[in-house]
Amino acid sequence: MIEAPVATATVPPPGGAPGDIPTAQELAAHYGLVRPGARPALPSYLRLLWGRRHFVLAYTQARLLTMYTGARLGQLWKLLTPILNIAVYYLIFGILLKQKHNTGSGNYISFLCIGIFVFTYTRESVTTGGKSVSDRLDLIRAVQFPRACLPLAAVLVQLEQLVMSLLVVAVIVLGTGEPLTVHWLLVLPALAVQTLFNTGLAMILARVVATVRDLGEVVPFVMRTWMYTCGVMYSIDKVTAHAPKVVATALKLNPGAVYIELIRGALLKSYPSPGLFTWGLAGGWAVVSLLMGFVWFWKAEDRYGRG
Repeated sequence: MIEAPVATATVPPPGGAPGDIPTAQELAAHYGLVRPGARPALPSYLRLLWGRRHFVLAYTQARLLTMYTGARLGQLWKLLTPILNIAVYYLIFGILLKQKHNTGSGNYISFLCIGIFVFTYTRESVTTGGKSVSDRLDLIRAVQFPRACLPLAAVLVQLEQLVMSLLVVAVIVLGTGEPLTVHWLLVLPALAVQTLFNTGLAMILARVVATVRDLGEVVPFVMRTWMYTCGVMYSIDKVTAHAPKVVATALKLNPGAVYIELIRGALLKSYPSPGLFTWGLAGGWAVVSLLMGFVWFWKAEDRYGRG
């Protein structure tokens, strides 16, 4: 008995002729299949990131709780660290180098404290955010989530640290004779735009360091150099009074200096309040940094943790 040949059916691709053998790409597109770990479209990525907001907050709190678990004083170091930093910088720049006369305020200790902690917020956000991906490869390879959660959480950790530092700063500012005024409320929008700026910069560095890990060791030196151009210990206006105009302008447009100016103008009555141009500049730096950083980071979403 002769058996009839068994017919083999083929699935025609969309729009293809019967009998054509579809490619894997055509079948995937036809049935809505995507490659595991593929980079989603930008709108979808934003929705995914928003959907993981609780994960970001939980991860942030976990990082905060583990920061000082090995220390005997534990979380008390959140307050001791800023106090010790103030003492060291005041000894060096206020007493030894006598920078008191190079400020726009007669209250040098408050002037110095604000500059230190505002810039430290940016410095630590960028430094820890830059390593947030390269140092968490085990988590990236084990769990599927938007990788932007990691630099975002790194910035939020530093924001909470800054809040603790600002409590110390507030006590020092009031203790040195500065009044509590309604202008203190301007600290909130100033920190908001600085946080956006820090987040964008952290995402840029996170992708760079994830690609070339050795660059993560260079970042602290770059940030230290940047600090000395931001007017942390001195007033840019006073120091550049006789400098070339291009130098003075470049230092004043420096985003690190801009955010320090906003906080000093809000907390210190003895310091000149920044104008609308400074606020606009701060917002512009924040928008540019966040947009560039987020898109730059998203473009490499499918490459983090591979290789």
